[in-house]
Amino acid sequence: MERRAFLKGAGIVTVLVAGGGVWRAWDQGVFSVGQGPAYEPWKDWRSASDGPLGLVRAAILAASPHNTQPWLFKVASSSIELYADTSRNTGALDPFLREQHLGLGCALENLMLAAGANGYQAAPTLMPGKRTRTSPGPPQLVARVELTEGTPQQSELYDAIPRRHTNRNPYDPNKPLPGDFVEKMRAVTSDEPDVKMLLFTDEKERKKIAEIISQANDVLYADPAVAQGSEEWIRLRWKSVQKYRDGLTVDAFGLSSGQATVAKMVPASMLQRQFASAKNLYLNLLLTAPLFGLIAVRDRYDQEQCLRAGRIWQRAHLFATAHGVAGRPANEAVEMVDHERSTGQEAHHAALLAELIGDTAWEPTFMFYMGYAVRPGLASPRRPVEMVVR
Repeated sequence: MERRAFLKGAGIVTVLVAGGGVWRAWDQGVFSVGQGPAYEPWKDWRSASDGPLGLVRAAILAASPHNTQPWLFKVASSSIELYADTSRNTGALDPFLREQHLGLGCALENLMLAAGANGYQAAPTLMPGKRTRTSPGPPQLVARVELTEGTPQQSELYDAIPRRHTNRNPYDPNKPLPGDFVEKMRAVTSDEPDVKMLLFTDEKERKKIAEIISQANDVLYADPAVAQGSEEWIRLRWKSVQKYRDGLTVDAFGLSSGQATVAKMVPASMLQRQFASAKNLYLNLLLTAPLFGLIAVRDRYDQEQCLRAGRIWQRAHLFATAHGVAGRPANEAVEMVDHERSTGQEAHHAALLAELIGDTAWEPTFMFYMGYAVRPGLASPRRPVEMVVR
């Protein structure tokens, strides 16, 4: 939503409060940002006394598409199994559950980092498979981690787990990232031969990528089925946030505190109209980023490679967080690859992204941008361990 629209709407807050809207402000969580049961997992995540269960406390703080948290865990004394809860999906936005498995890879990365920090040697086994267009079914085992006694390992990535949040605020376009940050970012894929990360800092390249992503976003969400699959995970009401403890919330939209207050106070229909009427909002936001990233694999529909790519995104985001840099997924162009494939259209976006890579041996599966945000990113709600352990 454009800044003018929110500044104009800021007067709504005064009117509502003066007219007895204090109750609505309280009821909508205006005075309770980051509080309540939905946010407790961010505070009690480091619990070594729980043994292997403590590793799951770190795993559930990982990234996932639309904060769907599509994971289940089976915990034993010397192993942890990770399952895909395929019912927690974004519908037509992710027809092959490719992005869902990226999110599972993110959880696996957090779990592996927590294992090392808590004195375990962890050996993961990834289940093979091919992501095809199938209906959601029972939970599916995607990874098993064997645990043996080891020596605790210090890690800046592990320490960054509770501070890693998707940051949808504007970034400072005049503050470039230091060169050593970019070089170190490239090194995060060093132990994954089937995963490659490309980073783009050139202004011309960034503008081209931003336009591809923005145009893909416009086309993608013009499909009612895609829009519906996404909207099912948007939690605009505070009671829904605390009840479901998942999804996208107003506090995570990248708004200033005043804008967020207005967004919580006005009817959902008004908020949706404001977003729909904003012109070039996403493109302008993308253009503030000094760095774009692209994670590619040999086969984007290979299940193991999906998991490995997810691990790399989580690792990259944690590295950025540890160094004071914000990050956000911007994966609409790859989602359009899925969309065109699932609907039998010409593979237009696959060709666009192949041109970016310049090597047909690699297929993009995830895109993101990074930079110095104008405001900190806020935590998203989380389901507790008790809700995700089988």
